[in-house]
Amino acid sequence: MTRDEHWTHHMLADPAELEATPPEMEAAKAQVWSNFIVFTPRRLPAGTRLIKESLRREAPPGRVGNSTAGRTPWSENNPAAFRFEVAGEGRRLRVKQFLYDWAFPAVDHPALWQSRASSDALNQHHIVWHGVDYMGHPAASARLARTMIELSVLDGTFAREEITEIYRSLHAADPGAASTIIATPFAALSYWARRPDAPVIGVPLGIWNIQQPDTITMTWQAGPGDSAACGGLFAPQTLASLAIDSTAIHTGPSPIAREVIYSGGPDRGRELRLHELVPKHLPGRIEAEPHPSRQEALDVNGHHVMLGFIEAAHGPFDAVIAGPEGQPRWRLLSSADMATNREWFLDALTELLTPRHPEQVTRAAEGHEE
Repeated sequence: MTRDEHWTHHMLADPAELEATPPEMEAAKAQVWSNFIVFTPRRLPAGTRLIKESLRREAPPGRVGNSTAGRTPWSENNPAAFRFEVAGEGRRLRVKQFLYDWAFPAVDHPALWQSRASSDALNQHHIVWHGVDYMGHPAASARLARTMIELSVLDGTFAREEITEIYRSLHAADPGAASTIIATPFAALSYWARRPDAPVIGVPLGIWNIQQPDTITMTWQAGPGDSAACGGLFAPQTLASLAIDSTAIHTGPSPIAREVIYSGGPDRGRELRLHELVPKHLPGRIEAEPHPSRQEALDVNGHHVMLGFIEAAHGPFDAVIAGPEGQPRWRLLSSADMATNREWFLDALTELLTPRHPEQVTRAAEGHEE
């Protein structure tokens, strides 16, 4: 990837134009309505077939009428989402695809929150997580080229190997569109970045209990912006060979003042997010969220680091970093893939916390006064 592009997709001008039920639409046709790469499977489990392909179109925030079919139940936002079902011989599963763009997707598999998830390799780059979703269904989750792909078993049973094979067979429905989307920065794709009127959703962000509140606004920008001054920490243009993709400023009573997204890899899906923290808005005690994980305390270049992760071999990782005065000042989160292991993440932390020039020495931040 040598330069950024900007993917543009169709969207509705008014929420009143939304159908009561998302219309049926095959994957290739759904791509022009989607701010993410739409995937479709090449292979299905024996005795099953693809049914009920449908698309929820993007529209501005708002609700008209009482129908919530295919819509986000926890907010009035209307981002795009593509769904299909696989069914046959008394069993059925659903696959939902979208861009998880209202926050960093917690532990890389938010649909499996509080489930003890484990991973399977899909190829030399990607993994799929297996666990249980919030409705108690056997489920799986993967991020491919930034598209969140969540699977839930609705009826009957599917073997873990069958579910993994569905993910392995996924391919872009429109390869040309996929190439452009891969080259597009997050800030140009995200519903929340493009629509300042879209209410922010309060959600967990990772292993530690520093959550994104729903009382803030975020101002996004493609590229580095003023990221170099990240609360006294120098944010380099590249980190662990990943380039700055987009930046955001948080306003309102938030534990985060700003964030910097680093992305790269073969499909721009490998990611680090650097957060500048606001000590006065942090929890009184920073501790692990109620999601199975591992935690440890480290010293990295003189900084106390609280490190959490799901799998040492694949991530994702979540590090809370103390400033020179001992208070938490920054947070570094990673996505998960075949190459994002503990050694790679610790190298990224060391790189981040290594001064490059005397004037860039890490120092205590003044604090965010919003």
